Amino acid sequence: MDIVLRAVVLYAFVVFLMRVMGRRELSSLSPVDLVLLIVLGDAIQQGLTQDDYSVTGAVIAVSTIAAVQVGVSQLSYRSRRARRVLEGEPVVIIQDGKLIDRNIERERLTEGEVAEEMRAQQIAFVEDVEWGILESNGTMSFIPK
Repeated sequence: MDIVLRAVVLYAFVVFLMRVMGRRELSSLSPVDLVLLIVLGDAIQQGLTQDDYSVTGAVIAVSTIAAVQVGVSQLSYRSRRARRVLEGEPVVIIQDGKLIDRNIERERLTEGEVAEEMRAQQIAFVEDVEWGILESNGTMSFIPK
């Protein structure tokens, strides 16, 4: 039972951590981010199973995390409020060809990052964009004028 409780607590912590990090950071992983994820996984494993190195302990831990994920997914599917908390909502960053500074600052984006994403989608100028949206998964969508 100890492993189950640890798995639930660590799952909640990781979900909280991912929400605090912000959606833009999660959509573009650098090599440093990859190393951080590997280290994070190892640290969580040590806290999850403590001194239990048995296959049974690992199966219980993985099964608990999978069950919690399925439960959270169901909750997110059934409840709009839960989905908003767990996944977030899209944020408008460009409207009528103008950057919305308040939203860009809140999402910790720079104008350069927005411009880079626009260029990747074959858009040269902010003025050419009717709507620019930072999606809940961290990608940017642009609707041209």
